[in-house]
Amino acid sequence: MAKVSILGAGSVGSTTAQVLAYRDICDIVLWNRTEGKAKGIALDIQESAPIAGFDHAVVGTGDLKDIKGSDVVVLTAGAPRKEGMSRDELLKTNASVVKPIAERVKKHAPKSKLIVLTNPLDAMVYLAKKVTGFRKECVVGMAGVLDSARFRTFIAGELGVAPSSVSAMVLGGHGDSMVPMVDTATVNGVPIGKLLSKSKIDAIVERTRNAGAEIISLEKESSAYYAPASSLVAMVESILEDRKEVHPCAAYLNGEYGISGIFMGVPVVLGSGGVEKIIEMKLTGGEAAALKKSAENVRAQAKQIDSIL
Repeated sequence: MAKVSILGAGSVGSTTAQVLAYRDICDIVLWNRTEGKAKGIALDIQESAPIAGFDHAVVGTGDLKDIKGSDVVVLTAGAPRKEGMSRDELLKTNASVVKPIAERVKKHAPKSKLIVLTNPLDAMVYLAKKVTGFRKECVVGMAGVLDSARFRTFIAGELGVAPSSVSAMVLGGHGDSMVPMVDTATVNGVPIGKLLSKSKIDAIVERTRNAGAEIISLEKESSAYYAPASSLVAMVESILEDRKEVHPCAAYLNGEYGISGIFMGVPVVLGSGGVEKIIEMKLTGGEAAALKKSAENVRAQAKQIDSIL
């Protein structure tokens, strides 16, 4: 019986628990520092089982010992971004949250695959790897799945086509330096450069980079959680069911794309072994330069983490 533990019962964590429960592929443990919140949300989801048609258990807890035996651990705990705040500003605050949780994951779920969502993403997944000591294949960050979904959504909206018809990826760090891959983006195999003007493509790229901030500016009191939760579930499913799907994720690079020693968004094969392969795409000169610049920003964050540890 597969088991997935979700750490953090905020909007992203609770929505992830609900969406994953409806997939009916695993038992779910929802942890939160406020035990009552985790238990209440879990019970609410569990009571929808007869209607939604799932049979697996959803349990809430305030004790991290209950993650024992997890196949996958999803870390969503941390402070959300507020209007006007960059992801980088969250680094010190969320490092103090992620570090002790990662220590408990190491103790109670040492054989799990760890997916990190907490921002600033690339820094937090780097921190989690450092603290747990897990093999690099077993720690991965969720960012590119979300950023790519946003990129595809905006392309589809501009062209008036189904989002499922759009193939596009976003690589690099999860922040202002992310790299939407324009030259490889297609609609049913047709390059978007043949369908959209450069100015419209540039506008879509800029909107993709600022998509999270756009939602915050509209909602005021909340950051995004529906699309992030759906992105997390896609990754969990690929690992649990050994689908070996290709997703852009923050993976530890060891020479791929000429980059080493950091986690950054690249296409990976996700299966039961975690990150089973990193796929190296052929990049144009501009894309390679943009990815290198993004890596420099991510490396600066990693150095901040090293100084904290």
